[in-house]
Amino acid sequence: MRVIGIESSCDETAVAVYDAGQGLLSHRLYSQVAMHQAYGGVVPELASRDHVRRLLPLVREALAQAGCGPQSIDGVAYTAGPGLIGALLVGAGFAQSLAFAWGKPALGIHHLEGHLLAPLLEPDPPPFPFLALLVSGGHTQLVDVAGLGDYRILGETLDDAAGEAFDKTAKLLGLPYPGGAALAKLAEAGRSDRFKFPRPMLDRPGLEFSFSGLKTAALVALRGRVLDDAIRADVARGFQEAVVDTLAEKCRRALELTGHRRLVIAGGVGANIRLRERLAEVVRNAGAQLYFPRAEFCTDNGAMIALAGCMRLAAGMHDGVSAGVRATWELGSTGAGASATGV
Repeated sequence: MRVIGIESSCDETAVAVYDAGQGLLSHRLYSQVAMHQAYGGVVPELASRDHVRRLLPLVREALAQAGCGPQSIDGVAYTAGPGLIGALLVGAGFAQSLAFAWGKPALGIHHLEGHLLAPLLEPDPPPFPFLALLVSGGHTQLVDVAGLGDYRILGETLDDAAGEAFDKTAKLLGLPYPGGAALAKLAEAGRSDRFKFPRPMLDRPGLEFSFSGLKTAALVALRGRVLDDAIRADVARGFQEAVVDTLAEKCRRALELTGHRRLVIAGGVGANIRLRERLAEVVRNAGAQLYFPRAEFCTDNGAMIALAGCMRLAAGMHDGVSAGVRATWELGSTGAGASATGV
């Protein structure tokens, strides 16, 4: 079983080839970050147009790197949502055309399912079932993963996701887009005892998150101050510690509630070194194990889409070529198949 995966949900164009027996054969990615930096964030129309330019060359590169041709591909997987609707339409239209031309099935994949399964790309993958902390730019969720397509959301953010809070606070600190990684780097030089930010929703039971107030707390801390390097670093450190402590405590509660002994970190914020350190403490104290993908597979990539497509195709869970895209899509609705509407 061999699947080519196409990811175009936001500002990365990515293509990969995954083989059920040999593993990941190739993955190619083009990031649009440099183009969007001038605007301080992603411009959807520019993102969509750039996907049009990049997809075909990346497919050719991925096939060449994998040493295979269309005849050896068993399916074409693509991100069907959630994401920017224009960007999704470009990827879906391209993937479905490719599948039709090659006489192969097209598989619409939930973007967050791709992130949840990304740790399975590693040499020591977590077996099902497991608990997952999904922390990406637009999502913060604790998910009970029973098996492929069997996902139950235990708690999620009520407002800003952790990644959004990182990016917005980075902007307050004058850091360039995308700000999350830059803030984490700046925090390394900061003092942890200068600014004590709140740990949102830890004063009540449950597994829900809220980060908009934390972003506001950072704004208040900066108000009226001269933003020298020391102040900026200390605020970054205090902010990061508050986010990490909140995520770690919610994971501890979720492990206790579910009884799971495997915790997976997925999504772009999962690359944060401080978060990984704190969660390692949590699982050690709980007698559990921690799993996460390498940094290049934390952010959006085609490998996770190809993997998810390969697993779904092997299990007989796939779309016809008429499937479309969804800008918003609940993760729990991916069970029987990843069908969508819109193309």
